[in-house]
Amino acid sequence: MAMLLRARRLLTEEGWLDDYQLRVDNGVITAIEPIPVGIATRDTEMLCPAYIDTHVHGGAGIDVMDEAPDTLDKLALYKAREGVGGWLPTTVTAPLSAIHNTLARIAQRCQNGGPGAQVLGSYLEGPYFTPQNKGAHPPELFRELNIAELDALISVSQHTLRVVALAPEKPGALTAIQHLRQQGIRVMLGHSAATYDQTREAFDAGADGLVHCFNGMTGLHHREPGMVGAGLIDSRAWLELIADGHHVHPGAMQVCFCCAKERVVLITDAMQAAGMPDGRYSLCGEQVEMRDGIVRTAAGGLAGSTLSLDAAVRNMVEHAGVSPEDAIHMASLHPARLLGIERRLGSLRAGKCANIIALDSGLHLQQIWIQGHPHPL
Repeated sequence: MAMLLRARRLLTEEGWLDDYQLRVDNGVITAIEPIPVGIATRDTEMLCPAYIDTHVHGGAGIDVMDEAPDTLDKLALYKAREGVGGWLPTTVTAPLSAIHNTLARIAQRCQNGGPGAQVLGSYLEGPYFTPQNKGAHPPELFRELNIAELDALISVSQHTLRVVALAPEKPGALTAIQHLRQQGIRVMLGHSAATYDQTREAFDAGADGLVHCFNGMTGLHHREPGMVGAGLIDSRAWLELIADGHHVHPGAMQVCFCCAKERVVLITDAMQAAGMPDGRYSLCGEQVEMRDGIVRTAAGGLAGSTLSLDAAVRNMVEHAGVSPEDAIHMASLHPARLLGIERRLGSLRAGKCANIIALDSGLHLQQIWIQGHPHPL
């Protein structure tokens, strides 16, 4: 299907282009060119790459771990309505059999396709953590790292497993990181009490970054910079950021941007309650409660978020002073680079997949096209 879209502004990796048009054919961007002189009509205010949410547990009352056959389809449709063209369904700490079943369902969805945002693979968050910064994860289900067990997870995922999160101070962590990286899998560090030195050693071994930076890890202190300090200063480290103002203070969001502008990856870490009214929900098999859009465990700890990725982009602009183009890159180009898929996704460029969003001047979603097809909002 051929398509021509004209915009007042169009965002590329290099920055904004004024009064440009974008051509699409068979789901691929074929050209980006100036709008011919004399054509006054514009289809939209801004054309930008569709967002990529690399860390999603659920939303719309649905959990990634749910066994219903339409779980991932419903979540993919929900994610598309916030401007997300691709996403990683993310597991939680659970019995190994439940994780295996979820990875197999995600693999099948990757291969078969379906409505809504593209499922790009899976993200394993747990069970390879330590208790000190466990968040909502049940520590009684934490496991030790074992290469054969990791290989079984990769196998059951039919090699669609894209990211594994782990605590770098666990026995065998450095060997596991090296092994996973050899398989092309990204490794993120979190839910951990690791020191600054242990974190730097993990980056030396090939770890790619921090799981939801600042949350579930040792913080920045002037005598022990911790995991946060290691991530902020290491140019190899990608930093996931939940920019909702609850998980991370706007001042800390600014610190993250100042130290790691090109390495910030906006995520939602959204769970079942996202897009739903206040009330009781579940995460990691435990009951949690949402009040005023904030989800907490019975002990009072934060339990995932209800953030949408388009809101995260706006929050970075409104509360952290980030430019719109930088905030959009944090939700599109940067996650594509983290996953190593930037040659086909993450920005508007001829030859790339036509995952496109139209935004108004306030960065609110007006339309989304996934593989060149318009998607109802």
